[in-house]
Amino acid sequence: MKKTAVIILSDPKSGSEEALGRVFNALASAYEFKHAGEDVKIIFQGTGIRWPEQLEKANHPVHGLYNEVKDYVHGLSKGCVAVFGTEVSGYELLNENEVPGTPGLPSFLNLRNEGYDILIF
Repeated sequence: MKKTAVIILSDPKSGSEEALGRVFNALASAYEFKHAGEDVKIIFQGTGIRWPEQLEKANHPVHGLYNEVKDYVHGLSKGCVAVFGTEVSGYELLNENEVPGTPGLPSFLNLRNEGYDILIF
């Protein structure tokens, strides 16, 4: 079975169409993989850790799509939450990559070693 990790780095605070377009395309890709029966993990990293709080809002334009793939959210970068801050209720904090001076980040090496293709948005 093909496996894909979708990494979301774009920042909703920028308010740009580019940031919205990145998260939309990331979630649309996850949706496609999900409906093809493939294994997909969505990871929010960098300032992208701010997205779930926004996407939970019913009036957000990507809310419906987010709800379709929310069960594939693997988690948020623990180190990025510590640096950029966000509401993390209900999300796993990922910290397998023990970067010095941080509480850790998701491990791309582990994902690759587990056979995941990595897409970054």
